[in-house]
Order: sequence, then structure tokens, then C-alpha cells
Amino acid sequence: MLSEKIEHALSAQIRIEAESSQIYLAMACWAEHRGLEGVSQFMYRQSDEERQHMLKLIKFVNERGGLAHISELKAPNVSFSSFKEMFQELFDHEMFVSKSINNLVHIALQEQDYATHNFLQWYVAEQIEEEAMARTILDKIKMIGDDKGGLYLFDRDIQQLTITSSVSPATN
Repeated sequence: MLSEKIEHALSAQIRIEAESSQIYLAMACWAEHRGLEGVSQFMYRQSDEERQHMLKLIKFVNERGGLAHISELKAPNVSFSSFKEMFQELFDHEMFVSKSINNLVHIALQEQDYATHNFLQWYVAEQIEEEAMARTILDKIKMIGDDKGGLYLFDRDIQQLTITSSVSPATN
């Protein structure tokens, strides 16, 4: 059974994950409108992934005897001055999500809710991957600079971007 404090904190994270999905969706629309097909496809996939993160939290809360709270969402930014600004916002947002997940882990330990602590470890590992991905993208954007040919290649290549984190399970 979830404590009221844990249930409230997890419901707050549900909202963050839902807003993350909306942020990526807005970025996908912005990129698609500018002909950045690779970037838009990448962002659509990320939006779907964030929605899955939200659903996983909802199921966990409900399975543990709580009631997941579905709240209103803050409207995402829909306008960016450049794709570099957009990806910087993505990185900043992922850092915010990581901080929120770490706070949830802290609360779970304070409440001595080891089942929730164990569940949250998946999110901790996921955020390491998300941060690494965002950092890699920003590094690539810095290499491109203002080169339009580089932007073309970046847009094409981002469709296949995969980051293997140090915490990912080994594949054989």
C-alpha cells in the first residue's frame, strides 16, 4: 500500500511525464513544419516513449492500492528560434526530469517504501540514457555550427540515433 506522500509524489511525476510527452510532440510539430523530417520522427518517437513512462507510473500507483491522479497539463513551448535552441530546451527538461526522479527516490527511502524504490530504479537508469542522448545531440549540433550541409546530415542521421548507456543491460 502506498503512503499518501508517495501517492502524491508519484502523481506529480505522472504529470511531468505527460508534459514531457507534450513537449516532445510540440518539438516534432515545429521540426516537421520546417522540413526536418528526421528530427520530427525522432521527436514523435520520444513523445510516445514519454507517454509510456507515464502509463507505467499510472499502472504502478493503481496496482499498489493508490489512485493515480490525472491532472491538467501546462502547455509546452511551441516556438523555437533554432533547432539548437530546441535541443537545448530538451536537454534542460531532461535534467529537470532527472532531478524529479531523484527526489522521488529520496521520498521512497524516507517512507521506507522499498517496493517503490525498486520500481523507480528503472526510471533512474532511463534518465541516465535520456541525459546521455541529449548531451550527444548537443555535441553534434555544436560540431555542425551554421553549416547547412551539416544540418542536412544531422537531420538524416538522428533517425537512427541510439545511445547505449553504462547502465543498459548487456546484449549478447
